[in-house]
Amino acid sequence: MTILLFYVAIFAIAFFIVHQAERFVHHARDFTSLKTVTFGDESAVKANRAASVISVISIFLIWGAFTGSKIVPVHVPGPFVGDTSFSYTAVNAAGETDSATVFVRVHRFDETVDEPEIDESASTGFANDNAATVGAWRSRLIRVRDNDDGGGEDGYRVIEVDGQPIEVGQPVSVADGEVRLTPRGSLNFEPSKGWQMEPIWLPAPEAVWDRLIEIANEGYQNVTLMENLFWSLFRVIAGFLAGALVGIPLGYAMGLSGWFRGWFDPIVEFMRPVPPLALIPLVIIWFGIWETGKISLLFLAALWIMTIAARAGVSGVNISKVHAAYSLGAKKWQVLTKVIVPNSLPEIFTGARVAMGVCWGTVVAAELVAAEKGAGKMIIAASKFQQTDIVIMGIVLIGIIGYGIDILMRQVERLLVPWKGRS
Repeated sequence: MTILLFYVAIFAIAFFIVHQAERFVHHARDFTSLKTVTFGDESAVKANRAASVISVISIFLIWGAFTGSKIVPVHVPGPFVGDTSFSYTAVNAAGETDSATVFVRVHRFDETVDEPEIDESASTGFANDNAATVGAWRSRLIRVRDNDDGGGEDGYRVIEVDGQPIEVGQPVSVADGEVRLTPRGSLNFEPSKGWQMEPIWLPAPEAVWDRLIEIANEGYQNVTLMENLFWSLFRVIAGFLAGALVGIPLGYAMGLSGWFRGWFDPIVEFMRPVPPLALIPLVIIWFGIWETGKISLLFLAALWIMTIAARAGVSGVNISKVHAAYSLGAKKWQVLTKVIVPNSLPEIFTGARVAMGVCWGTVVAAELVAAEKGAGKMIIAASKFQQTDIVIMGIVLIGIIGYGIDILMRQVERLLVPWKGRS
């Protein structure tokens, strides 16, 4: 929740600053600037490059700030690391009270340190000072009764920590953390965690980069990084192309023929909301665990999206253009190739971009089906050993490749459909 608030705050501040700056910038008089109406005109909405750059930088800044990254100048409060102490008061079997101090050294999870030194001559009563080490983001059970004289006798109990009454189940705040009393009379010290994420949950950006360099040079589980990415990309493209080759003609048929729409509409609408993950057991039974099964799953993920996109493209063709073509003597085939197909291409390209994204999202599940190579297989294997840096690295690579494909499809759309957004 804190990360989300930081992101919203950065978005609002950046929006205000960029829009104020743009007021002093002279804009070129291009086709869009000459339009009198732009609200609601999709062709007039272009990505603000400054917003894109700030968005990416903000994500990395937040990521680094909440992981204690060395490449980010500003950090949120992190976990306490260093020496700290707290006192406790105990009552023995004879009803006498005495106090002692617990010295704790908190260290990074990847470090090994010695316990703080204790001056044993300072203890004059039955309570004796204790020393312990604990890793950041962890907790440590301190058995003070085992160290105190008479701690094993009935009636011994800890009654205060740093002068505050303590009971089982009620934590007491101390200088650099909190202390809980266990049912067996021991003290459990948990140092302050701060706002930063533990590396096992979210490693720093440089840790992910170092892992990328390592796997790029040495591979992971005897498979190179390029092999993993190649097989994932191959499966995605093969499944997407198969889905498009079947889905687009089917969508055209449903948009142009009442019989085809009536026949296939229940099937398409039934299968559209079914997640591809639910089809994995059937895919294994029908197609086996080899490449056919994986590509078939991606084919089904793209098929329904491309079918609906093509059908929507046909349905959205302006009927006045069809009437104009017929009035000029065009035949059905000419209407299809000269009017319907060109005007439906924007919807098809939009559906293709969505389908490609769904295929990338499904490839991880597809590679669960006994895959030996693939980015998804690498991610799943790393997750079993809690190698979060490899998991994030794989996710980032999949996102970058998917984004690159999306940019390529946008460029192709811009070349093939220059009339998009124009009447």
